Amino acid sequence: MTDLIKVYNRGHVRKIVMNRPEKKNAASLELAWGVIEAIREAAKEDDVWVVGLTGTEDAFCAGLDLTPDEDQEKFIPLSSQDKYLDDLGWVSRFYLTLREECDKPIVGGINGVAVGAGLSLAMATDIRIMASSARLLAGYPRIGGSPDGGLSITLSQAIGYEQAMKFLLENRTVTGEEAKELGMVSKVVPDELFQEEFDNYLDSLTNLSPITGRTTKRVLRAANRIDVQKQLHYELFNIGKSLGSLDGQEARRAFIEKRPPIFTGKTE
Repeated sequence: MTDLIKVYNRGHVRKIVMNRPEKKNAASLELAWGVIEAIREAAKEDDVWVVGLTGTEDAFCAGLDLTPDEDQEKFIPLSSQDKYLDDLGWVSRFYLTLREECDKPIVGGINGVAVGAGLSLAMATDIRIMASSARLLAGYPRIGGSPDGGLSITLSQAIGYEQAMKFLLENRTVTGEEAKELGMVSKVVPDELFQEEFDNYLDSLTNLSPITGRTTKRVLRAANRIDVQKQLHYELFNIGKSLGSLDGQEARRAFIEKRPPIFTGKTE
């Protein structure tokens, strides 16, 4: 297990903590695959009934690491053939691992900023608790992109189609109370009480039978099931089109140059 992921056991609770505070837990390949592997391990252990996922200090996950360390490829736990054939990548596996591979309840402890892929990861958890000063932001429009990581699924499920469209297209930043009003999180607590409340909630879920926890997630998952692989591929297709377009290139130039973008809608 990478040092960027800390794992704590308390009774039947497995608490997974992203531990890269100097980068606000931005998702390098090492951190991203570390989260995926930690969830997979928790899913396999019968003594783990409930999983908590959070970050260190003032960040949950600040999205994709734009300045990763060298030699990150070594952290991809796939054979050379599997890497060559892989058509999803780590960001789509956030959703697949948390919602599809693990049938145990996963509680997201949003202790701080969750942006882009970090927001996708947060929304892939089953229940979310948020610190009052934490911030949620999609961020995709600012760089000329569209949602990935299963966010098109989880956000629509949580807040409905219209609110999801507004949140994404307006590129809004929401804090605790607004996130709760929208339905993105179920509970907001003062910053100074966050860790205590998060731990208490995780403990409370262990009062249920682990079989009940797992079967409940299974039936709710089945009731909301779509063709997940198809949707994740469609996300990747569309974000590729968005980022690769002339407007997408202009969005990133404007972002770097700290100016408003000038969009034309032209394809060539």
